[in-house]
Amino acid sequence: MVTTRATAEDRSDRSAVVTLLRLWPYVRPVRLRLFTAAFVAIVASCLSLVIPLVLKWMVDGPVADRDPAGVWLGALFLLLFGVAEALLFGLRRWLVARPLAGVEAAMRADLYGRLQRLPVAFHDRWASGQLLSRGTTDLMLLRMFLAFPLTFLLVNGVTILVGVIIMLLQDWTLGLVILVPAVPVIVTCVIFEKRYATVARRAQDQVGDLTTVVEESVLGIRIIKGFGRHRSQARAFRDLSRTLRGTELRKARLLATIWGVIVALPEMAIGAALVLGAVQVADGGLSAGTLVAFLSTALALRWPVDSIGFLLAMSQEAATATERYFEVMDAVPEEPSGSGAGALVRAGGGSRDSALRGAALLWVGSRPSGTTARGLTESAAAASGSQGSGLRFHGVSFRYPDAPDDSPPILNHIDLHIRPGESMALVGATGSGKTTLTALVPRLHEVTSGRITLDGEDIAEMPRDSLRELVAVAFEEPTLFSASVADNVLMGAAEGAGEPELERALAVAQAGFAHSLPHGTGTQVGEQGLSLSGGQRQRLALARAVVGRPRFLVLDDPLSALDVHTEAAVEAALREVLAETTALIVAHRPSTVLLADRVALLSGGRIAAVGTHHELLRTNTEYAHLMAGTEEADR
Repeated sequence: MVTTRATAEDRSDRSAVVTLLRLWPYVRPVRLRLFTAAFVAIVASCLSLVIPLVLKWMVDGPVADRDPAGVWLGALFLLLFGVAEALLFGLRRWLVARPLAGVEAAMRADLYGRLQRLPVAFHDRWASGQLLSRGTTDLMLLRMFLAFPLTFLLVNGVTILVGVIIMLLQDWTLGLVILVPAVPVIVTCVIFEKRYATVARRAQDQVGDLTTVVEESVLGIRIIKGFGRHRSQARAFRDLSRTLRGTELRKARLLATIWGVIVALPEMAIGAALVLGAVQVADGGLSAGTLVAFLSTALALRWPVDSIGFLLAMSQEAATATERYFEVMDAVPEEPSGSGAGALVRAGGGSRDSALRGAALLWVGSRPSGTTARGLTESAAAASGSQGSGLRFHGVSFRYPDAPDDSPPILNHIDLHIRPGESMALVGATGSGKTTLTALVPRLHEVTSGRITLDGEDIAEMPRDSLRELVAVAFEEPTLFSASVADNVLMGAAEGAGEPELERALAVAQAGFAHSLPHGTGTQVGEQGLSLSGGQRQRLALARAVVGRPRFLVLDDPLSALDVHTEAAVEAALREVLAETTALIVAHRPSTVLLADRVALLSGGRIAAVGTHHELLRTNTEYAHLMAGTEEADR
């Protein structure tokens, strides 16, 4: 995705160590167990270096002296050291398993919480597959890194240092021979780190792209089957799979190259040390036990040295996973109170991206109790000297944050007043900005200029929880969650709402079909409610909007998927709800328009006319043309 990869390029000069240090706040609570596990692993690894010293004693002592008892004693020591080493590594594994599972769970919870609080504009720019891969594959890589590479980079480093000291103490000339490959190995690792980081990042982004395709194919399976497009979708999937396969193969080639260098050079050095040591033993300058101990120590260091490439590769993948994780965590969330985004925009300060606040799931989800928000608006009305002034747009303009600066605004100087208890229909041609205008009321987007007031109080100055307690919305495209019918509807109610509120909302939305489902209102509706028809989903979404008896109601063409008879029944019940609330209704059909007390015509990003349905039919040609077209379409 463009946004993701541009960010990656901006951060390409950041070292893996600096990036991985960002994990410290999550690791800090379990640092004691991790440090203990690392210490245990270091002790276990160093025990393996004691074994060559036992072998030296056995060769130069009991073996040379033909002492069987001494040989058996040495064998017992070797066995005890081996068992101790195995037990200590098992203890290390036990120490890290539980805390690291907790770290992964905490990071996943924080990521999910941040996604809920990020503005709609963020979700518009990001593919869902990219976000899913960050919450699954990337976090798995980070847990694996914390469990293995992080510890063993330290353990192996200490082991190599101690092993080299032991070899130098045994024979410094042979020790220098073993150290000769160090410089080319270090240079190779530096070059490898930079190249592998780039390829690893590309692979993880491509996994996100592949996840997006799979998700879209599953959610759109009806379209794919309906149009017989399974072959083209399969081709698209195969193309992405081949691209990912090529990237993974390039990773494998890089890893094979560094492994070849890291393995070959030390092996050549060990071979040279063996030949030189054998010559010294033959000349009597070196004991056989010392040579055995030296070579045993060198062989014991093979795994710590050989694993460098593997550990560096995992560390780079963890670093890129950390980058990807914090790309989401660093995104600016919506402010919990009203003092941020709108004021910044009108004052000309701050970025437009950070000014976009509001995520649909936050206000569609559980609603707080009603006293706080109602108290806020009532106090605002009292301060302004009126008993509520309804919903009002004061010179509101809006342009999407990523739109060119010279592009015209979607909405331009909107002045509109919906009086308390009044319902107003919003009518306009397709693309005129009706849905955008309704999205400004619950602050799914922030106005570019102007302001919106509820009973005289600027919504930009209201806490979002209070605002979204006052305002309920039903979208034209209803979204249901993988939960029961009751849970989906009661998302729009205050905590503690139960059966009476549910039954009333279902009656208003004419959603009595819920009782005939296999388990009644406890029936699970499935992912996105696709087990239900479009009209059924729309009625449940409408029920969710009215269940909390909101003071302000915003309906975006809520009856578009209903048949004529069901629409009439819903409209009859909805009139009772509209009598108790202030409502803005996006409408396309004359029957929906007639629900409203007045009608506003949106044209060219402006309010072109306001009046009753019959007044506008007589006086406004554009409105009459729109209504004539919808009536013809209904017939």
